[in-house]
Amino acid sequence: MAKISLKKLLAKKEVLSILSDLIRAIDTPISIWDAEGKLLLEDEKTQPVGKYPVELAGEVIGWVIGDEKASAVASLLSHLLKNEFEKKTLARETLDKYKEINLLYNISQRITACLDLKEVAKLVIDEARRLIAADNGSLMLLNKETGKFEIIAAFGQKHDIKAPIEIGQGIAGHVVLTGRGEIINEVSSDPRFVKGHNRVNSLICVPLQLHEQSIGVINISSEKPFHYTAADLKLFTALASQAASAIENAILHENKLKQERIKSNLERYLNPQLVEAILTEQSDISLSPAKRNITILFSDIRNFTSKCEELEPEKIVEYLNEYFTYMVDVIFSHGGTVNKFVGDMIVAMFGAPSTLVDSEQWAIETAIEMQKRIKQIPVPWIRNNFITGIGISSGEVIVGNVGSPQHMDYTAIGDKVNVASRLQSIAKGEQILVSRSIYDATKHLFEFKEIGSVHVKGRKEAIEVFEVIY
Repeated sequence: MAKISLKKLLAKKEVLSILSDLIRAIDTPISIWDAEGKLLLEDEKTQPVGKYPVELAGEVIGWVIGDEKASAVASLLSHLLKNEFEKKTLARETLDKYKEINLLYNISQRITACLDLKEVAKLVIDEARRLIAADNGSLMLLNKETGKFEIIAAFGQKHDIKAPIEIGQGIAGHVVLTGRGEIINEVSSDPRFVKGHNRVNSLICVPLQLHEQSIGVINISSEKPFHYTAADLKLFTALASQAASAIENAILHENKLKQERIKSNLERYLNPQLVEAILTEQSDISLSPAKRNITILFSDIRNFTSKCEELEPEKIVEYLNEYFTYMVDVIFSHGGTVNKFVGDMIVAMFGAPSTLVDSEQWAIETAIEMQKRIKQIPVPWIRNNFITGIGISSGEVIVGNVGSPQHMDYTAIGDKVNVASRLQSIAKGEQILVSRSIYDATKHLFEFKEIGSVHVKGRKEAIEVFEVIY
């Protein structure tokens, strides 16, 4: 309660004026004393007939001595004290509210400008330490995988940054359940308290809430007896509200960065449009094994093993990466998907996981561009030694994730895949060989040379082979 002095009240001219008018009106001598027994105002004719209290909010602030008429003076002073108290309270609340808004605005600027989760947590806990006296403190967030709260940032004599706390465990766990902050000035008497490394006598604990759900908890404590107030709790709760919003922003930013990393990794294998479709869960994208009509392209460097003997392994890897960079760019720009790299061989699919109209045409255009692009790579050794043969086939195969729960490959399985592989194996350098299905679908678009029926390893029936003339 704001401190109100009866002596200071009587020193006000307007109060003395009102009081003088009342004393003249009741025409009786009085004396006024404060609660400590100090005389503040006296009429020499006063007779100590009665003693009437001057009160404020049930507390005696002073006394009016006189006959029964003196009670009116006591009532007046009590009323004036009440008005003075209300004015001071309003002024103090207004000032406190201004300080709180200004404080939270400055805090908000600092913590919302940071998008790193741990840095945000540290800023918040440091700010709490600056605002309210405390020896120890911590900020914990819910780990959705474990269902436990883990310390993200803390200060104090000793704390275990990895110590998990279960929902409902201890005072912090209880605050998370109720969603209400608490002040406990005698922690040892609270049955929920779980003793830790640090000595704790008094504490404040508030939940970090978003959309009426607790995502964590923040607490500060004093090792020595300390009386935390409702004002401390109010300020701490306001800080926690700012912290929760900043933490949400940091988590969203972290998830965005994670998604960008995933996207970047996926784009090494899939074209960017396809990656975007998968990440946004478009309905026409499925990675589950299913039958699909697709086109498969195999490309392999002729005599690569013998070429490897000419250079150091590190140089070969460097040249391969350069070569793959150009080839993948061609495949992606034509709507293809890189299925895998097997040594120096590239396997690409057209029509999976997203449907690609005229996939046979796209595959041939890709093959032609790949052969031409090799001649444009700005490394003479690659241009002179990386001579490729390409095989293309199309038809119904099984496409999707294949493997164990620990490791999956998105791939195609079926006879048409084997046909493309065999066509590639018999293709000479700079040659593009295709199956009958590819020829039938694109004969009006490209020039072909009929090779004839060819028996290939692992297949009883002969394959009708056509060479693309480009």
